[in-house]
Amino acid sequence: MYHARFRGTHYEAGFRWGSQLLKRQNIILKNIPFKITRERMAYAALCLPVYERYYPEITQEIRGIADGQKCDVSILEAVLFGMYVMPPVCNCSCFALNTGREILLGRNSDFPPELEKLNLNVIYDLTNGAYSFTGNTTAFVEIEDGVNEYGLAAGLTSVYPRQYKIGFNAGMLLRYLLEKCKNVSEAISRLRMLPVASAQTLILADTSGEIALVECDSSGMETATSMTGSCPFVCATNRFHLPKMAGHNSEGIDDWFARTRFKTMISAFQNNEDIGLPFAQRLLSGDYGFLCQYDRAAGKDTVWSVIYDLKRHEIYRSEANPRRAGFKVDTRFHF
Repeated sequence: MYHARFRGTHYEAGFRWGSQLLKRQNIILKNIPFKITRERMAYAALCLPVYERYYPEITQEIRGIADGQKCDVSILEAVLFGMYVMPPVCNCSCFALNTGREILLGRNSDFPPELEKLNLNVIYDLTNGAYSFTGNTTAFVEIEDGVNEYGLAAGLTSVYPRQYKIGFNAGMLLRYLLEKCKNVSEAISRLRMLPVASAQTLILADTSGEIALVECDSSGMETATSMTGSCPFVCATNRFHLPKMAGHNSEGIDDWFARTRFKTMISAFQNNEDIGLPFAQRLLSGDYGFLCQYDRAAGKDTVWSVIYDLKRHEIYRSEANPRRAGFKVDTRFHF
């Protein structure tokens, strides 16, 4: 996992990163694991006005990267705007809990291991109005889990969409929330105002103890604050489970054992009384059932795991499968 820190305006941060990569002869467009088709180009062109209206800073960062890389910005937009949409990648597991003593958000990122050297841990400390945050991603610009300076933590899982529209994809949604929102309530309010393109779940938690599951796609959105009455928790893999969204699932796809992983988390929460940081680490490491025990030779693995401890203001991360690597505290970002 690479570690990067971004400062200045969005454009300056993007330009500096793109330039540094170019100096090392690291060409972003040579590392894209899918084809840039005419369909992707056309879709990105339709999405661009949406981002320019709701999130113009992100378009400036992408332009900065393109200028630093000396490449066509429209191709980078095609790469980024179509992610989670065409086609989506259906993996990852995420949960949040609030026991009163503990407020935690945990997430496993499951991804093809041949791409794991491109994974990024980032710290953004930008000057043009964005909240500072740290996060992790399998891409660039977009964020898949993170926490910001106010203690809002978020993690996503993608869902295979039955349809998609013009709008924000999952990684852009999550980054937008980290840059713009201080707590869960504010994040949900913002989500209701944004045009959504892809299908995804978002797990949210903040330092006040508020937690939420958001299931949303281009045609609907539903939220929940707990899944049982025993211990307030929410969890998600790569399917919708809330009543209004369950009919939006697609069948017959490879979702990396999404049902099994979901059952593992539900069972672990329902059958354990000592719910805290050690429990969260064991759960993500597969000690309560299948969650990260992929056959790596089959091209699947958990490539990082993270826990945001919102009571202690600490971050624990495994930069590989946690079953093999364990967790280490990261003290570089303060919230």
